[in-house]
Amino acid sequence: MPLLARTVLAPLAVEVAAGALARLPELLVDTRISSGGRVAVALGPGLGPEIADRLDLPDAVVHTIKPGTLASAHELAAKLRDDRVDALVGIGGGRLIDTAKYAATELGLPMVAVATSLAHDGIASPVASLERENATISYGVHTPLAVLADLDYIRRAPRAQLRSGVGDALTNLSATADWQLSHEVNGEAVDGLALAIARTGAEAVLRHPGTVADDGFLSTLANALVQGGLAMGMAGSSRPCSGGCHEIAHALQARHPGLVGHGEQGAIGALFCTWLRGDRALFAELAAAMDRHGLARTPGELGLTLDELTAAIEYAPRTRPGRYTILEHRELDSVAISRHLTEMMHELV
Repeated sequence: MPLLARTVLAPLAVEVAAGALARLPELLVDTRISSGGRVAVALGPGLGPEIADRLDLPDAVVHTIKPGTLASAHELAAKLRDDRVDALVGIGGGRLIDTAKYAATELGLPMVAVATSLAHDGIASPVASLERENATISYGVHTPLAVLADLDYIRRAPRAQLRSGVGDALTNLSATADWQLSHEVNGEAVDGLALAIARTGAEAVLRHPGTVADDGFLSTLANALVQGGLAMGMAGSSRPCSGGCHEIAHALQARHPGLVGHGEQGAIGALFCTWLRGDRALFAELAAAMDRHGLARTPGELGLTLDELTAAIEYAPRTRPGRYTILEHRELDSVAISRHLTEMMHELV
């Protein structure tokens, strides 16, 4: 008998709205994640105290953590072992949610993600990016069973975090192109559904006329980041959302720590990769969207010299050995990279 459908691992519920946090107790019951409300809640040190006061979960065990590292994820897991709870709820930005996803996966606990910022697509992805020994490592984790994005808190998030989220969503346009390139050149399998979902969310962000000051745009951005996470879960890898763009971002992070957020670094990587592909129509749209949202498009806007960005791009393929992108396809040396960057910047003027 032919296989007529496939099962896709996805959250039981996704809600993007103002006041979404207030819906958490109802969601836990409706999805049967925790009918009795006995859950652990992980909060960060920033908004944590304010959120703890507003939580309508009287039986919850609240842990305030310093998130973002593998050590903090292990520490949270150690605390959870004695809590005897039905699930873990991670409330915060991307670093907090990634820490909670890893800890929940280590213990086999259901996990709910409540996003108060939109810095990257980790809110619904099967990946946790955590620091270990001064390097950021991606770990496979369980996809959250439910996702809430509260626009009341997201509006208050630092603009740098929101710019990073915009950049992370836009990189899917380049990452999916790299995936298709690898399929054409090397025969790498492509999951058409995962690719379509990743591109659809990215294109919605690309062409939305609003800004991070508008709830309509923030909703579109949140949905795009959720779609990116779902696409990675379908594909079983980060392929739909990570290509040469993120190789460049990882290289920048390794060589020049402390620059703009990872998503914004990935966006300038996507801009360069799109230029290399010769897709001038998409390049113009991408450059315009990045300018509209205040993302860096040139070495100077990143705080780097032309030579520094050139060296990072030349180094980028080493960050993901075995992944085939436009960077590996073109095999450019520093002279050629510098020339392309210079031509690209002239186009942006």
